[in-house]
Amino acid sequence: MKGGFVEELKWRGMLFDATPGVEEKLASGVCTAYIGFDPTARSLTIGNYVQVMLLTLFHQAGHRPIVLMGGATGRIGDPSGKDAERDLKSYEELDANLNLQMEQMRKLLAFDIGDKTHVMMLNNFDFYKEMNAIDFLRIVGKNLTVNYMLSKESVKKRLETGISFTEFSYQLLQAYDYLHLYREHDCTIQMGGSDQWGNITSGIEFVRRNEPGGKAFAITTPLLTKEDGTKFGKSEAGNLWLDPEMTSPYQFYQFWLRADDRDISKFLRYFSMKSHAEIEALEDRAKTDPSDVKRILGEELTTRIHSKEAYDNALQVSQMLFNPRLKPEDLSSFSTEAMEMIAGEIQSFHISADKLRANPGVIELLCDHTSICKSRGDARRAIQSNAVAINKVKVSTLEDSLTNDRFLHGKYVMLENGKKNKFILVIE
Repeated sequence: MKGGFVEELKWRGMLFDATPGVEEKLASGVCTAYIGFDPTARSLTIGNYVQVMLLTLFHQAGHRPIVLMGGATGRIGDPSGKDAERDLKSYEELDANLNLQMEQMRKLLAFDIGDKTHVMMLNNFDFYKEMNAIDFLRIVGKNLTVNYMLSKESVKKRLETGISFTEFSYQLLQAYDYLHLYREHDCTIQMGGSDQWGNITSGIEFVRRNEPGGKAFAITTPLLTKEDGTKFGKSEAGNLWLDPEMTSPYQFYQFWLRADDRDISKFLRYFSMKSHAEIEALEDRAKTDPSDVKRILGEELTTRIHSKEAYDNALQVSQMLFNPRLKPEDLSSFSTEAMEMIAGEIQSFHISADKLRANPGVIELLCDHTSICKSRGDARRAIQSNAVAINKVKVSTLEDSLTNDRFLHGKYVMLENGKKNKFILVIE
């Protein structure tokens, strides 16, 4: 990586802050760094993916990344960036979330390299499961003063509204995490979002107090925000999840297509794995053809985070919903997965095959089997005005019926009532 890891972050606009000496440390040889992820949701988000990119770039620079899953810290609740106390989640929910996030991590990072810099994934619950309350207070609690902990911005902001001892102690756990990794894995750098600066520097202080001559470092990234000032986060409305069941690959792809033109350069530099020259060329192209650049970025990210097949299906969904030149014969090439995705994106109606065989007329289909038309009269008028189409073929007679040969993949039918009203019928 030309210029080193920190220079790469600077070029990408991904460096918010760093402790003195970290560049010299990185230049001294292979280093180990970690980022913590708390399982407060069942899926990672695009905001979390900034940190995944940080680990990826760190690995590409020849260093060793550690993913630290917060099986313990997730049980406590991080006060950083929060105006009020979090509701504690059950252990069962947190453990389920942790397992799902670990599965996502295995898809997003290279854990199987097999050399000395391969990515590691650990669970900080393992650091504490044999430690009782007395041990914690003696080993961990004795090493940071309350005065020092009160000086952290994440705590100071909560003093007026109130903060529980549970959340107040969060920085103790994160500090001990750093010490444990420092001792067991020679981990000398902790990375994270800018909201983690207080927790990370507590860890640096913890290492200094417990390891004579020990030196630990920090690197943080800016929090991911859009040009309009809104941010991405697990609790934000309209968030972009990496789980296809929470944000479908189609919705994920569409996000990049609909992104504000002003955000293109930031998103390219944060998320594209293309070369610097290619990214800069795309930034130049975005000045005259932003839509094309957003399609290129959408393809890259949907393919990387989901799969090439998921991207192809998302593209087919986009074609069906937005391409006015789509022909009836084009629908036969749509995959089953694409049809399932479409059924999840637009209004769909499920009907049993037996019920449809007993009454297959299109008029009945529009007003009895579905609610596309309010009455049979409405259905007749829609057909007579040439507004109704089945699989992109206009219905020309009132006596038309829906036969098996019109089912796509044996179970899907696309219905239209006018240019903008599209529906999917699912035969069960």
